[in-house]
Amino acid sequence: MRIIEKRFLRGPNLYSATPCLMAVIDTAGVEAAPGLVARLVALLPGLSPEASARLAALTCAADAVEPVVMELQRLSGAPAAFSQTLDVARNAHARRAVCGYRTEQVAGAALNVALDLIAALQAEQAFDLPAAVAELHEIAEDYAIGTSTGAVVSAAERRGIPSLRITDEANLFQLGWGSRQKRLQATITGATNSIAVGIASDKQLTKILLDQAGCPVPAGATVTSLAEAQRVARRLDGPATIKPLDANQGKGVTTICSTPEEVERAFEHARKYSRHVIVEEYLQGRDYRVLVTGNKIAAASWRRPPCVTGDGKSTVRELVELENLNPARGEGHTNILTRIPMDALAEAILAKQGHGFDSVLPAGVSVDLRGNANLSTGGTAEDVTDLLPEETRDICIRAARTIGLDVAGIDVICQDIAQPLREQKGGIIEVNAAPGIRMHQYPSRGTPRDAGAAIVEALFGQDDGRIPTVAVTGTNGKTTTSLLIAHTARLTGQRTGVTTTEGVYIDGQRIMEGDCTGYRSARALLTSPEVDFAVLETARGGILKRGLAYDKCDVSVVLNISSDHLGLDGVDTVEELAKVKAVVAQRASRAVVLNAEDDYCVAMAQDLAADVEVLYFALDADTPVLLRHLEAGGRGVYLEDNTMVLATGARHEALVDVRQMPVSLNGCARYNIANALAATAALAASGFGNAEIADGMRSFVSDSKHNPLRSNLFDVDGVTVIVDYAHNCAAYAALAETARAMTPGRVVGVVAAPGDRRDADLVDIGRTCAAGFDELVVYETENRGRAAGSVAELLVQGARLGRIASDGLQCELDVHKAIRAGLAMCQPGDVLVFGCGSSISELTEALRPTRPEIAQRIAAEAV
Repeated sequence: MRIIEKRFLRGPNLYSATPCLMAVIDTAGVEAAPGLVARLVALLPGLSPEASARLAALTCAADAVEPVVMELQRLSGAPAAFSQTLDVARNAHARRAVCGYRTEQVAGAALNVALDLIAALQAEQAFDLPAAVAELHEIAEDYAIGTSTGAVVSAAERRGIPSLRITDEANLFQLGWGSRQKRLQATITGATNSIAVGIASDKQLTKILLDQAGCPVPAGATVTSLAEAQRVARRLDGPATIKPLDANQGKGVTTICSTPEEVERAFEHARKYSRHVIVEEYLQGRDYRVLVTGNKIAAASWRRPPCVTGDGKSTVRELVELENLNPARGEGHTNILTRIPMDALAEAILAKQGHGFDSVLPAGVSVDLRGNANLSTGGTAEDVTDLLPEETRDICIRAARTIGLDVAGIDVICQDIAQPLREQKGGIIEVNAAPGIRMHQYPSRGTPRDAGAAIVEALFGQDDGRIPTVAVTGTNGKTTTSLLIAHTARLTGQRTGVTTTEGVYIDGQRIMEGDCTGYRSARALLTSPEVDFAVLETARGGILKRGLAYDKCDVSVVLNISSDHLGLDGVDTVEELAKVKAVVAQRASRAVVLNAEDDYCVAMAQDLAADVEVLYFALDADTPVLLRHLEAGGRGVYLEDNTMVLATGARHEALVDVRQMPVSLNGCARYNIANALAATAALAASGFGNAEIADGMRSFVSDSKHNPLRSNLFDVDGVTVIVDYAHNCAAYAALAETARAMTPGRVVGVVAAPGDRRDADLVDIGRTCAAGFDELVVYETENRGRAAGSVAELLVQGARLGRIASDGLQCELDVHKAIRAGLAMCQPGDVLVFGCGSSISELTEALRPTRPEIAQRIAAEAV
């Protein structure tokens, strides 16, 4: 089997609201071999009943790809829920496998394994499934999110706070968007003070500061030599604890050192992790961890060293190996518990208790395998949060404040955490700047505490971390509508970000150039801490290639649906194009703005959630859909006697005379009036006031500097030249209507279309232009794989079908010659429309040989 196309849809997409791998598979010559299904089911007995039933009916081996990929992901430890196999329109020899995923890298590898597995079983060859699954499992672990990080991220998502993994390899996340975002790595937050982290890493400095703050700490000192260590140990009243100055997770720690020999061994062990070693008073009692988040105690746990209990038959080694088979135990921090190590330190701890790895313990006798109780070395935990006295709570919160940490793990040693620390000579032995929270989320005993949620609350309070976000889609008008919304929001003092086909803009400054209407550009804007309000132009291509960059937006706008880009990316009909655009509408959480005069837009309303408001806009105030909506108490925006009106049920408020809006070209550009109606509805849904909206509409200028290639006007010796990006039938028809409203004279079109359109579509564009313009010059722009002249030939063919006069139709493949030919057809007072333009420089370079002064003026206006 051959993969024709493969895409990772990283956000909501045409198939699902969650990430998917989409693969188009060539099915030619891959009929299912006899016995294939039986061999698949035998090799993969864990297949769901639904998958098995579907496999039983398959006739093509490609239909097995999707269920096998899903099962391989499950076996790897990264299961996903959603999947489907679809036919590919207009291609009987292809299947579209859509597989949801948790980890992109696992899904991609699982697809490759699935192809190899099916091919082997087709040929009745052996396939080493355990080895393949082991490799997938390793990939899953390499890209897995740590348990503590995952708990915080999950807590954020439950509250509706969006999360973005900043890198695939690290546990570094952005929670929230724009200026409300916070960053998180493990349990270190963006608010964690770097100086505080440095202090917490220096255990001796931590003790000094805590002692000064009145927090109980053990006596002791930091040393660099064995002689110093022996001297400090002799001065202590009892056994010593010896540990590295700046290690973590209990590395290098030895407790209960009573003799010079024990001090020496412990000192040498600690020196493996740090040049400086702490020798301090051994506090007798239990090991507790108290988690402080913000100014609250989030949880407390009694940590127990890793231990095993004898059964009278098994050796310590066998008991440890049996315990490590516990599915809750894993390597490092990948699971709820960590496997118990059997190393030299464990051997030494056992020796202190009179045992070794090969000792057979009497039934009921327990032995420890570590002197500390860290979960990272195999320990367990019991929740004791409710037992903490108020005094101990205050001490722990003061300790975190003293060090300067917003999230801190306070390690306490005492006999009984339910009693005040000072009364039992307990104390704080360490403050951790990146505390693990597995012990609180998943205690071995006691009440689980949602430590992740506590960290999220400390970060966000009651905020959801989202900035207001408006997504704009449709066939035509997206850029102008997006810029109108962004311009108005910026006038109110908000730092506004907007993505368009010309680039990404933040607070009016372009930070990325090019067609920025897809996943990457939207993510760039949402990750910027400089953005208070986001407007995302969202194009068909971006939705199909990567999905949306956001899980949901506040307001969605769908302007119109008409024929464009058909025959590309599996979208062959206007109905299918409408389904793609509807993905944006369905992600709105607050409101959707729809064109009441477009049947495809109106149909989208029935698939929206019940709590999402619909606002309609219409150029015709008597549009039936709009009238029924307003009669039912809904909101809408419409045009009446050149006035834009915002209606809320019985209340209809005039906002602005559209002739005062530069974008309307003195009321002639009805398509831009429609864009302004849509923008007004989106702004109203976003909470802007009527005066703010009117100010924005009156002050936005759609010129070559602020909105290039969107109805930019220039005067060339008395001829009005409209430069526009128009490249489909609807756009050319709208431009021709606008041009005719601007002049009693003639309207000349200089037109082209991209070469990746279907032949019939290019012919239709030519026919539309012939119907709209008095005279026509056809040129060529991006042929996109077609032979030179072939696109123009189809446009000319369509123009002739439109019955334009033969002397009014010319073909000049070169854009500069075409513009000059079009101008030669014009008299002062005429209007020339230059469509499908890619740059204002095309106009200036066309004028430069004969009208250098005009070319220079236009070039200066565009800067």
